[in-house]
Amino acid sequence: LKRSAWLASAPQRLNSGLPVNIGMLFVPQQEAWVVERMGKFHRILEPGLNFLIPLLDRIRYVQSLKEIVINVPEQSAVTLDNVSLQIDGVLYLRVMDPYKASYGVEDPEYAVTQLAQTTMRSELGKLSLDRVFRERETLNASIVDAINQAADCWGIRCLRYEIKDIHVPQRVKESMQMQVEAERRKRATVLESEGTRESAINVAEGQKRAQILASEAEKTEQINKAAGREANAMLVKARAKAEAIQLLAAALAQQHGSAAASLSVAEQYVSAFSKLAKDSNTLLLPANTGDVTNMVAQALGIYATLTKPQGKAQEEELPAPAREERQPPAEEVLQAEQARSS
Repeated sequence: LKRSAWLASAPQRLNSGLPVNIGMLFVPQQEAWVVERMGKFHRILEPGLNFLIPLLDRIRYVQSLKEIVINVPEQSAVTLDNVSLQIDGVLYLRVMDPYKASYGVEDPEYAVTQLAQTTMRSELGKLSLDRVFRERETLNASIVDAINQAADCWGIRCLRYEIKDIHVPQRVKESMQMQVEAERRKRATVLESEGTRESAINVAEGQKRAQILASEAEKTEQINKAAGREANAMLVKARAKAEAIQLLAAALAQQHGSAAASLSVAEQYVSAFSKLAKDSNTLLLPANTGDVTNMVAQALGIYATLTKPQGKAQEEELPAPAREERQPPAEEVLQAEQARSS
């Protein structure tokens, strides 16, 4: 009953719809008429004008060379993970050899449809439910290859096969919906956590940058303050030194100032050598360190050379009695220094 119903919807291929041989026939384009002579295959008429012998020749089959579209009925299939599915599809065929399509199988379209259904059930049994939805194109290509291998002897070629609808049981559909919702909630939670993490990282980076800038500013401020204090200290020291030099120059300009300077140089010389005796340092010293008188005389000579122009100018300004009083008693100073050192 099922096969007869399918034949009723298929293209007319039975004898009742065949053309009658009147000797001269016109074959339409994209059709092939199979002619039998006295019950035996004779030839295939091509599109255009053709001549046959009435009563002897008979049009036995009319094959359409156009692409044929066949709806594959819905059928039940079980996946690898034991899920029952209801699946249907669309099959696209073309007759490549009218002789094989006429004599290779009784009804090639019905045979190919049944082959497509069995192949589809076989391929679905190799895949799980998730892979059925993901690998739809791969499943279609596998069905086409299986049909072409079996239908080659029928003179028919399967061009493509497309799965139309896949119906799953209601309970499976509900579980799939719950799985999708759980996956979406998971992704939302992950995205929210990533956003919180990125926000915390940005805040930490900002605080770190602010602390670095604050420390650099404080460091620069301390450097500037230290530089200011050092500059002020140097300025105060320079001013004190200038005032000391001025006081020393004023003292030297007074009476017996040269003698006092000579005495100060001698005292510093003796003090320096007394410190050297206490320390175990290796130093470079003059060859005549024991001759204190000679060293003091050299220092006084250098000092007299440096102060000679100034002394002459002051002597020219002072009267004659004052010049005699300003002559430093150098010999007395040397004798006193020798007595102190001994």
